[in-house]
Amino acid sequence: MTEDTRPGAQETIPQGTQTLAKGLQIISAIARGSTTLKAVVESTGIGRSSAHRMIQLLVHMGYLRHGSPGEFRLGPTLIEYGFTALNQDPLPVVARESLDALAARTQDTIHLSVEDAESVLYLHKIPGTRGAEMRSRIGHRMPMTRTGVGKALLLGQEDRWERVFTTENPGSGSPAVEAFVKRMRDYTRDGATFDLEENEPGIRCVAAPIRDGSGSIVAGVSLSATRPYMPKDRMHALVPVMKAAAKEISVKLGYQQD
Repeated sequence: MTEDTRPGAQETIPQGTQTLAKGLQIISAIARGSTTLKAVVESTGIGRSSAHRMIQLLVHMGYLRHGSPGEFRLGPTLIEYGFTALNQDPLPVVARESLDALAARTQDTIHLSVEDAESVLYLHKIPGTRGAEMRSRIGHRMPMTRTGVGKALLLGQEDRWERVFTTENPGSGSPAVEAFVKRMRDYTRDGATFDLEENEPGIRCVAAPIRDGSGSIVAGVSLSATRPYMPKDRMHALVPVMKAAAKEISVKLGYQQD
């Protein structure tokens, strides 16, 4: 039997809920790749006859479905509930607690953004408590290649870097393109990005990507401040802070780091 090491998995199951717990164990086991009755029994420790009866009920209710002969998959009911859960907890709601904590810790301006039509779209903003007010606002768009959060949204997508840069910066020569591509490679390695007053004079930014359950980048979180509050040594010190905040939100979206 494979031990379930998830948080709370080893806690005592409340009396009267054992059958429910076994059904949930079966769904979890199939989701993790134990797709046959034999594999479910081995991974959960549930008796074969009990597991078989529960699987039949779960298939009937749409929580599971038949796959290849003798195999089972997650069913349409779970797909429906998954989309409902996402709609009930859209990204700004899911991220709010983490963003509030980040703003309280740093006193700087926090943005939550997504890519839309190859531009940055701000979904949420928490103004800083020091320095000048920034022109950004919810629903405002910014360029991808001149903002920290835009670069975060482009991390790892080397096939797009040159095209997006030249589109947003017409007339740029090869040296500028090459310099941008090199910076993006460095940022991809580090897992965070900078805006060194490229988008707004006097404003600097550190950003990190947010991923969903598939591992894809779906949003970015950034922290911005005026130059006096954002010297380069502080920017580098903020990299692990921003990566941790982005990961916290990513986990809430179903991301599981390898």
